[in-house]
Amino acid sequence: MPPLGDVDAVDVIEVLVKPGDRIEQESPLITLESDKASMDVPASEAGQIKEVLVKVGDQVKEGDPIVRVEAVEAEAETEPEAAPSEPPAETTAPEQAEAPPQPESQVSEAPQPKAEKGEIQEIRVPPLGDVDVVDVIEVLVKPGDRVEQESPLITLESDKASMDVPSPEAGQVEEVMVKVGDQVKEGDLIVRLAAAGAAVEPEAAAEEAPPAQPEPAVPAQAEAAPEAAAPAPAPTPQAPAAKKAPEGVPPYASPSVRKFARKLGVDLQQVEGSGPKGRILKEDVEEFVKSRLQKAPAEEGIAGIPAVPEIDFSKFGPVESMPLSRLKRLTGPHLQRAWLNAPQVTQHHEVDITELEEFRQSLKGEAERRKVKLTPLAFMLKALPKVLKEFPNFNASLAPDGQSLLLKQYCHIGVAVATPDGLVVPVVRDVDRKGVWALAEELAEVSARARAGKLKPDDLQGGCFSVSSLGGIGGSFFTPIVNVPEVAILGLSRARMQPVWDGSQFAPRLMLPISLSYDHRVIDGAEGAQFVVRYGELLGDLRQLVL
Repeated sequence: MPPLGDVDAVDVIEVLVKPGDRIEQESPLITLESDKASMDVPASEAGQIKEVLVKVGDQVKEGDPIVRVEAVEAEAETEPEAAPSEPPAETTAPEQAEAPPQPESQVSEAPQPKAEKGEIQEIRVPPLGDVDVVDVIEVLVKPGDRVEQESPLITLESDKASMDVPSPEAGQVEEVMVKVGDQVKEGDLIVRLAAAGAAVEPEAAAEEAPPAQPEPAVPAQAEAAPEAAAPAPAPTPQAPAAKKAPEGVPPYASPSVRKFARKLGVDLQQVEGSGPKGRILKEDVEEFVKSRLQKAPAEEGIAGIPAVPEIDFSKFGPVESMPLSRLKRLTGPHLQRAWLNAPQVTQHHEVDITELEEFRQSLKGEAERRKVKLTPLAFMLKALPKVLKEFPNFNASLAPDGQSLLLKQYCHIGVAVATPDGLVVPVVRDVDRKGVWALAEELAEVSARARAGKLKPDDLQGGCFSVSSLGGIGGSFFTPIVNVPEVAILGLSRARMQPVWDGSQFAPRLMLPISLSYDHRVIDGAEGAQFVVRYGELLGDLRQLVL
């Protein structure tokens, strides 16, 4: 680790190499982040990575070893007899004391007082150590942009590292004093900022472009439909209509990722981040490029699906453009892939849950004592593992070659939750090992975190079967979209009292409409009918769950 100035320790937010990798001198090894800036630590030698000594989430301080590199000069590059007699020297990279700019370098060395609303602040280049000048490689804001405290303003790069210069205050950019390609030195003026202060009026805040909100990263799962959310397997580009991120919200990415994106010609404004707090990772940039390359033939009609013609609707009357939420932009491409790749059938059925509801109502006192909201969904989840065990093809995924089934020996159920930005599908794990009370508690807890935008990536991964419940909204039946690579999804609608013939007379019964969608390549109609009938039997007589 190079010197860190007056910072004791910094966080490792990305590890960019692994054992066996070949690297060049100055190749970035890890990315560090303090509370004010991020930087890459470059390799002091070309060679091969022998050991990585840190991981994401570690805290490191000056002098800590981070990797061991087998220097290329120590390798035999001609005939065997020319190889050195001593083993290759290992070096800890980087050991040089110059890795400017330092991560702790800020707008000024002394703490900045809180600016009053409207006060113009001059943002200057922070201390650069023993480097005289650095290059401006990115300007991330323009006049009129709204920025939050710690939002990056520009990116600087020396011959050893790159760093973002953050804003010390929230406010509005009045003037940008530098451009890409400029060389700047410590103390140079880069941005003039009108501070927002502590007294921002609610009306004014409502008119501003909203800052990027922490969203659950969705590397593996997203919604399957407005009726049945399905998790996306990886970050995907925005829909064509959404060209870039909201105004005033610079992309959140480390210097190495920015450099990688520039090399590929990728506009980071169009890339969705799957890292913590929406950080754009190198994998997100790669997935963006891959998706764009795969999407181009389909748009041209090569895949057999002609593109939808573009129409100027303003010819017919007034229109207003409203961007889709981030969540819907993420899940749209996944929904389309799921619908096009899996031939889907939906089986409808009505289930008598009269006794189940009477039993649930009898537990109201116990639920109040436990301070648990005991919803019908907890019972419906409890019945699923038994029926999935009896019909294992529903708890499976089709192998990539389409020639075999991967039967899962676990029972993790994804449950669609409505949020202000759309539906997400957090996963309730090991449903087969939990009782109704535990399931009710977990459903309430995960739903609250989903609506607050506090789901973690692990919360959205590993599901083997999904449930989408519209019982609290209404409706009879619907057609949920299978969350591929799962092979089935269960839709639950609102139960209602109906007259049902019992053989001698009509009796009022509480009937629950259910809709089971499944991949017809894996499940045929007979299996689908058997599944919903058996599921109805279990909900109709919960005593069978103890057998």
